[in-house]
Amino acid sequence: MKQVPDNARRRAAQLRRKILEHDHRYYVLAEPVIADEEYDRLMRELQDLEAAYPSLVAPDSPTQRVGGQPTKEFSAVTHDPPMLSLANSYSEEEIRDFDRRVRELLGAAKPVYVAELKIDGVAVALRYRDGVFVQGATRGDGAQGDEITQNVRTVRQLPLRLHTAERVYNTLDVRGEAYMARQNFEEMNTVRETNGEKVFINPRNATAGTLKLQDPRTVATRPIRLFTYALFAPEARLTSHLRNLELLKSLGFPVDSHYRRCATIDDVVRYWQHWEAHRDDLPYEIDGVVVKVDSLAQQQELGTIAKSPRWAMAFKFASRKAETVLNGIILQVGRTGTITPVAELVPVFVGGTTVSRATLHNVDYIAQLDLRVGDTVTVEKGGDVIPKVSGVVAAKRPRGTHPFAMPVSCPVCDSRIYRAEDEANYYCENAECAAQVRGRIEHFAQRGAMDIEGLGEAAVEQLVALGLVRNVADLYQLARHRTTLSGLDRWGDKSTANLLEAIEQSKKQPFYRVLYALGIRHVGAGVARTLAGNFPSMATLHDTSEETLQTVPAIGPAIAESVAHFFSEKHNREILRRLEKSGLTMAGSTAPAVGPLSGKTFVLTGTLPTLSRDQARSAIESHGGKVASGVSKNVHYVVAGEDAGAKLERARALNIPVVSETDLKKMIGS
Repeated sequence: MKQVPDNARRRAAQLRRKILEHDHRYYVLAEPVIADEEYDRLMRELQDLEAAYPSLVAPDSPTQRVGGQPTKEFSAVTHDPPMLSLANSYSEEEIRDFDRRVRELLGAAKPVYVAELKIDGVAVALRYRDGVFVQGATRGDGAQGDEITQNVRTVRQLPLRLHTAERVYNTLDVRGEAYMARQNFEEMNTVRETNGEKVFINPRNATAGTLKLQDPRTVATRPIRLFTYALFAPEARLTSHLRNLELLKSLGFPVDSHYRRCATIDDVVRYWQHWEAHRDDLPYEIDGVVVKVDSLAQQQELGTIAKSPRWAMAFKFASRKAETVLNGIILQVGRTGTITPVAELVPVFVGGTTVSRATLHNVDYIAQLDLRVGDTVTVEKGGDVIPKVSGVVAAKRPRGTHPFAMPVSCPVCDSRIYRAEDEANYYCENAECAAQVRGRIEHFAQRGAMDIEGLGEAAVEQLVALGLVRNVADLYQLARHRTTLSGLDRWGDKSTANLLEAIEQSKKQPFYRVLYALGIRHVGAGVARTLAGNFPSMATLHDTSEETLQTVPAIGPAIAESVAHFFSEKHNREILRRLEKSGLTMAGSTAPAVGPLSGKTFVLTGTLPTLSRDQARSAIESHGGKVASGVSKNVHYVVAGEDAGAKLERARALNIPVVSETDLKKMIGS
């Protein structure tokens, strides 16, 4: 094996320390201090060093988070100490009864409690030796679980090497909860549904299934996060659970910040009541609170019953599930032809709103639940999560029900529908299907795309129904029908003039916005920016192969195939020809703009008075500036509007100039 020069060894160690520190600041503290570009540069340098000198690769290297080779089977891990299960209760009376039992067992000693949020996730056990992460395991039966070390290693919040602010213990065992934040979970499901893959039922199930995958490389693509809540180290000499949590934080572990010391059981009840009312304010799911006696000596005195401790209990919240009856299953057709089944329900109040419809994702999901019209079903709704049917009450199934069968034709245009190979979704084959046409036009006109004000859902439906618009290119011929438009119900001369002016103004939108507006499958706003930044025109994209497209970072096989397929279709090429003839921007520049903001990096936060976030970004970039997602010392200005949050506070802490929208306009000479 090639000998490693001392300078390479020192540099690799320095890079590992830097990257792990930045991981902690970004994923645990949410306080990044460098830009993404600088972080990527450090990571690439470390990867290059390890590739040149393989002996430099260490278990705690951040390059190892991407996941190793697939595991054929999981070996068993014995938990020491065992992972206890908590007894559950559901009422204030039971909370107070817990306190009574504790006080009776302790006698004269007065207990103090620590209350924590009960994260609705999956319990994991983590082991460190000499400050380095060496093993991860599932809870299993509490005494023994499955080793999932390579999978846990991919979780960005997990410290691979402990901070040295505290002494490094020979052996350290940590217990935590792996979970997915609501927004990350929904985004992941949206991508999976778009790609024709099975969607997950809820964040907890998705987390549990992901941690048991045999390929860590797949696990690394899933948005798993981590909170820790217990630490065991013989040398630590801890005396309280509160100190346990503080020590975890000082060692670099993520700890949920909402825990509270409760001097009395009344404090515990108030904590429970508060979070039952405010659980939707959190970005992750909780299903109750956990209350523990703070003193470790008192915990030992209280002991356990079977597998449950006497010194702790979980106080659960009322269920946010409800039962109702499935009246029918209807099919909705999207702009790309995707046919999505939707449940029609007897209206039921759940999660703060009345639910009468819920997504069913695809036919595989329906089959998985064995869902039938007439069934009594369980409906869930959490926070901003879309209502969903999560189960069937089999005992209440009426006689004579039948499994759902997908029809052979589109419910809108009666054309043939088909299931793409290796996908869960069905598609309508007719590109001129009215539902697809409406969806494509609505997407084209929306804010962030061509931003055509006045072209909402109702207006699009009218125009398509009358045959005035059959595709997006027809929008730029609507001026020929001014008299017809003015005579439409709820239109008139002024509304017509405003719409035609908005259509005319849309011709000024930059190339990447036009590219996004086309509604190419898998091409969102971010991908459109990436494509426009690497290929200067529609003509260039048309002539670019799938293989070449995939050489661009962030452009994978699915995106490349979709883009290539779009430009290969004769119908699409004709639409593009007409759009170009109408005066839309069909080319950009891969070179950065030069202007008064050249060399300056900006961060946008809050709501600006007149500019949308995308308009502000475009203004900055078109005058030579760059826009970063996070505040760091490399940022020159933070543009702040109303309701600016943590980014504004971070800017002030780093003494970064904060400017208004008016200041920004002065800087670009507008």
